[in-house]
Amino acid sequence: MQNERLMYPIGRFQQPKSISLEALSSAILGIQRFPEAVADLLTDLPEERLDSRYRPGGWTIRQLVHHLADSHMNAYMRFKLALTEETPVIKPYKENHWAALADSKLGIDVSVQLLAGIHERWCFLMQNMDESQWIRRFFHPEQKQSIALNVSALAYDWHGRHHLAHIRLAK
Repeated sequence: MQNERLMYPIGRFQQPKSISLEALSSAILGIQRFPEAVADLLTDLPEERLDSRYRPGGWTIRQLVHHLADSHMNAYMRFKLALTEETPVIKPYKENHWAALADSKLGIDVSVQLLAGIHERWCFLMQNMDESQWIRRFFHPEQKQSIALNVSALAYDWHGRHHLAHIRLAK
């Protein structure tokens, strides 16, 4: 139970049965504000604290920040694929392996800046999508399901808040 709270401090993502325009607007706003929330949370954090973990065996703050850039870059690309192809099969990636690569030892500024750029483009794209585009889908081969873009937007809003809570725990 304790490990579950550390892994999912805001709870697991719950996909709603239906998605209102208000919920979608709220998710877009959360995604839009996310890079600034990350930057604010990390302001004045000493370099040595970046290697603190939010739970035993969990990632460090540094790894979390780089993971967020990796993950949200993939999310943005999934949106573009789903908007330009018929239910494309996306390429999953091994998050833990990516978090162990050399670039995950860089300073966090590069990923904070990357998040800002990705989110600016991603949010502009989402703010200009019509109703028919929101129900377009991509297929996730590991989850063995197709995922609509409106669900994905809610999931990535949750994903950001989920990892912000991890960073708060590690601090």
